[in-house]
Amino acid sequence: MPRTVIRNAHTIVAYDAARGGHAYMHDADVVFDANGFVEVGGHYDGPFEREISGRDRMVLPGLVNVHCHSGEEPISKSLFEDAGTAGLWGQAMYEYSTLIEIGDDAVQAALTVMLGDLLRSGVTTFVDIAGPHDCWLPTLAQSGARAYVAPGFREAAWHVEDSHRLDFRWNEARGREAFTRALEAVDAAQAHPSGRLGGVIAPAQVETCSPELLQEAAEVARSRGVPITIHAAQTMAEHEELLRRHGLTAVHYLEKLGILGPDLILGHCIFIDSHSWTRQRTALDLERLAKSGTSVAHCPVTFSRSGMVLQSLGRYRTSGVNVAIGTDSYPFNMLEEMRMAMICARIAGGSVFDVSTADVFEAATLAGAKALGRSDIGRIAKGAKADFSLIDLKHPGMQPVYDPLRNLLHCAAERAVAAVYVDGACVMENDRPTMVDYDGALQELQAVQDFAVRRLQVNDPRGRPASELAPLSLPVLSHP
Repeated sequence: MPRTVIRNAHTIVAYDAARGGHAYMHDADVVFDANGFVEVGGHYDGPFEREISGRDRMVLPGLVNVHCHSGEEPISKSLFEDAGTAGLWGQAMYEYSTLIEIGDDAVQAALTVMLGDLLRSGVTTFVDIAGPHDCWLPTLAQSGARAYVAPGFREAAWHVEDSHRLDFRWNEARGREAFTRALEAVDAAQAHPSGRLGGVIAPAQVETCSPELLQEAAEVARSRGVPITIHAAQTMAEHEELLRRHGLTAVHYLEKLGILGPDLILGHCIFIDSHSWTRQRTALDLERLAKSGTSVAHCPVTFSRSGMVLQSLGRYRTSGVNVAIGTDSYPFNMLEEMRMAMICARIAGGSVFDVSTADVFEAATLAGAKALGRSDIGRIAKGAKADFSLIDLKHPGMQPVYDPLRNLLHCAAERAVAAVYVDGACVMENDRPTMVDYDGALQELQAVQDFAVRRLQVNDPRGRPASELAPLSLPVLSHP
């Protein structure tokens, strides 16, 4: 394999096997090829075909995003950030997200924009929870990213009645058809010749699937040896619905069904029994999660926009729960997500000591890899996949340099990401993905959003116009 050497890197965030975590390494070389990292550290004197200067560069392991959505999410930007349904604890998802309509011809543009934004923020591996479509696998493969498709399926659709009550409209046959299509997509991803695609079995939400479907999905996933992901304990509306049906929290319910386990990733998992908003006054769910090895996908930006927060990241971690990071919806910026995870944890935990920069970085790398059952990503170590970013230490946001990781998370974010590599190939450079037409997709999105806005009133059960559903932040003045 042709080898590339990053010569005399200023800083390498390397994996220290002795302590099972990341550590800084200075003024050293990194050698990689398409199979993975060949050497990390020291001065390399062996053969190579290409040399990259490591001067003023930090070599950072690729970030692992365990929970994001393409589909219509990229066109929802700037519509409903100030919206919410008061009767559903201020959550906007149920009433407003269902109003967004996107045509099949626009799906590829939305996916491409999400891909570009993830790569620009240093993500090299991600789980995309979306509806299956023809361009999904080809676009993911073309991007050069390491991607897991998680085609969602469910038996019940949400319906908000008169902006105050959440109902469920069940269609078992439709749910079963979607389950079949999902398995086909997962199998196709697992067999994809690129070697960079995988699949995840994804019952959409714990409350929109029957217990029988949840159990069957888990059984099928385990027979295939692929991960499972389910949105669970994500809203108070869901929490109360499960109490009404079963008298159990989401975590306890899934435990009773035999679904908790090290191959399960729970999307969000905020409203557990010990959360201050819930009626329970117990603290057993964290123990259930830790004992079973179940992972949590923590996506703070989306939920903090609605005034909701995990209580807290530090508490989950010290309880032994494997918490990884996801971006959920826009802005698809993993570094900003990590910063928000830190801020929300310290507020919810009431202490600067709730989580450290290193804790959050571990959640976005090693914890994400663990959630996906992998030990060859999310780290820079000999034999691991050559998935990494080059960070520009001369970027104004990174200056002056004392602790470069703190500068990156607290200040510079994606603006300092100079290049991103997956399997040793450059997939992002100069703030643009190298293998997909990101700028062309961006140009398409405006027309796609304009169409979606025109369709809001038609899709709203109450027939409200866009001006009422998504009022502008400021009034528009007419010209004198």
